[in-house]
Amino acid sequence: MPMFQSLEKWVSEVADVPPAELAADEDFWARIRSGYRLKPDYINLENGYYCFLPQETLENFIHHVREVNYQGSYYMRTVQWDNKRSMAARLAELLGSSAEEVIITRNTTESLDTIIGGFPWQKGDEAVMAEQDYGAMLNMFELQARRYGVVNRRVSLPNHPASDQEIVDLYANAITPKTRLLMVCHMVNITGQILPIRKICDMAHSKGVEVMVDGAHAFGHIYFNIQDLDCDYYGSSLHKWLSVPLGSGLLYVRKTHIPKIWPMFAEGPREPDDISRLNHTGTHPVHTDLAIGNALDYHLRLGPERKEARLRYLQQYWTSQVRDWPHVEVNTPRDPQRACAIANVGIKGMEPRQLAEKLMKEYRIWTVAINRPGVRGCRITPNIYTTPRELDVLVKALKEMG
Repeated sequence: MPMFQSLEKWVSEVADVPPAELAADEDFWARIRSGYRLKPDYINLENGYYCFLPQETLENFIHHVREVNYQGSYYMRTVQWDNKRSMAARLAELLGSSAEEVIITRNTTESLDTIIGGFPWQKGDEAVMAEQDYGAMLNMFELQARRYGVVNRRVSLPNHPASDQEIVDLYANAITPKTRLLMVCHMVNITGQILPIRKICDMAHSKGVEVMVDGAHAFGHIYFNIQDLDCDYYGSSLHKWLSVPLGSGLLYVRKTHIPKIWPMFAEGPREPDDISRLNHTGTHPVHTDLAIGNALDYHLRLGPERKEARLRYLQQYWTSQVRDWPHVEVNTPRDPQRACAIANVGIKGMEPRQLAEKLMKEYRIWTVAINRPGVRGCRITPNIYTTPRELDVLVKALKEMG
């Protein structure tokens, strides 16, 4: 099958253009948009849940479905696990880790729940997290509280921190001598705020506390290296910003920690530091694993830095126009380095649900209402195929609601 020949040609023509400059080149991004099949019924500004596939990745995925179906159990009993390990190794390379520290899961929830549920808790141990963290993981910590007597301490993140130190101190003040694990979002899913992970990790490690990072929205979205973060555990959903088919995620575990984590499902005999012992889920859709390679090809050919610059440009394009309107509340930091594609906006006096319904009914803008502690509004999440003209419709809508 042809492998992204058009994309490769387009990128070669702008190879010398700095990413920040290319971010505003609408001719280039119109070409990228042409590689997607877009539903005309609405403007999709809810890519945070699921970034659907460009057509080339989709066609490759369909090819994998057909091939696995063609080979049947022969495929499953011969090369299934070799291919899975190969895809995990490619993910590890992009992440900047050893292949011995990464496994493919089904989503961020499975990844981080594996750590939360498999951590060697003792009664009275404490965990620290934020009110704005993802609900599934907060629920899993509550389950450990009921099961093992774990004490959960929650902080509340400011939407507009004055500095990195404000965030670091917030977590530091919640740590006690009984704290064993700190969970922190790399990118807060409801606001898009990027947190200073390395500084938080350095602080936590100085107090003997391990750090688990929820990277559901960061991997494939912003450029980073796991070694620079120096966290202990990292989970992400590949069907978000890497645009892998639904039901694909990753889990990174620092190799020295692997032996102490109990697997979610029992596996056969393995060495204690073999991360595959945490990866037994039974028979699963292996064609999705194969499509990871195609999504990585697309991501790398486009270029992580170009992608990040475009996504940040799109967010700044609309938020910079509405931030100072008295009836609008932007629940995302103004500093361009503290957010990328995702932002959250509310209308004063209007319930988030009403705002989402009005945007869809009157302006044909599809988004999602968020009503969480300190965050009341709609999450606005464009993707690389989104145009400024579409965001102009959002700006117009917000203006008319004043």
